[in-house]
Amino acid sequence: MKAVQCKKYGSPEVLYIKDMEKPTPKENEVLIRIRATVAAPADSAFRKGNPAVARLFTGLSHPKQIPGDVIAGTIEAVGKDVTRFKVGDEVYGSSGAKFGSNAEYITLAETEAIFEKPGNASFEEAAAISEGAITALPFLRDSAKIKKGDRVLIIGASGGVGVYAVQLAKHLGAHVTGVCGPGNQDLVRGLGADQVIDYTKTDYLSVENAYRIIFDAVGKSSFPQCKKALLSGGVYMTTVPTGSSMIHMLLTSIAGKKKAVFSATGIRKPADKIKDLELLRQLIEEGTLKPVIDRSYSLFQISEAHRYVDTGHKRGSVVVKV
Repeated sequence: MKAVQCKKYGSPEVLYIKDMEKPTPKENEVLIRIRATVAAPADSAFRKGNPAVARLFTGLSHPKQIPGDVIAGTIEAVGKDVTRFKVGDEVYGSSGAKFGSNAEYITLAETEAIFEKPGNASFEEAAAISEGAITALPFLRDSAKIKKGDRVLIIGASGGVGVYAVQLAKHLGAHVTGVCGPGNQDLVRGLGADQVIDYTKTDYLSVENAYRIIFDAVGKSSFPQCKKALLSGGVYMTTVPTGSSMIHMLLTSIAGKKKAVFSATGIRKPADKIKDLELLRQLIEEGTLKPVIDRSYSLFQISEAHRYVDTGHKRGSVVVKV
């Protein structure tokens, strides 16, 4: 099978395609023919070896694993003990810490975070949902405990996580303000945002006591920068935790009416992710949630896909067809 490898940590040019042996599923595993995955900021961080401590798990000089964790594809074979899936099922989800989705095939235990993909979504659209919505949902629902009438500010509202944060927050009854660049305002407004702010023209954090939830979906802000704009009892969240943000999370958990919180979406239990994949499938099929795809690349264009992601200006997801 064809699979992406990293010869070392670094720029997109370290990525290359290698012929590898097609895996065989164990008794409790399924073999998935991957049809689509994504190139996301998390994949860029993996390629660069950031944060450095992650190299203790991925490899000191280069990543040992095939990159990628977002999956959309078809079940091609099942182990003898598998009961959840059958050959031919179309699935979507995440391989989690196993990574390995930048390849033609992957084997996963049937208990991993995979579920039947939405019937009205293509493989590319299902992969996009697996990237952004599965991240945004636990942040808003579980960490922020969003409720009807909450005023929510979403920073990076046109990005891979932000486009789903806008839609999910609206679905959950919030008043949503999206922050994005001048070229993406129509997109964010079309996703349901009540107000859209162009960050190049407006200091969106200069207001006081305006939001119950501030969700930075691109990691461009900090709790001290956002604190003034939060209501008493408000919550600040970021998808890109730093040492400083972790300290603020610890301190605000002890004292203060304005909190910095985090959702460790990458290490959630597969069973919890499966429930969310089932919910997201329902929302897609009923038309409540719409996939947003910026560009599509082939697996052989993986370096080009990463270069585009590294610009920091993608709208929704960058899909990689396999």
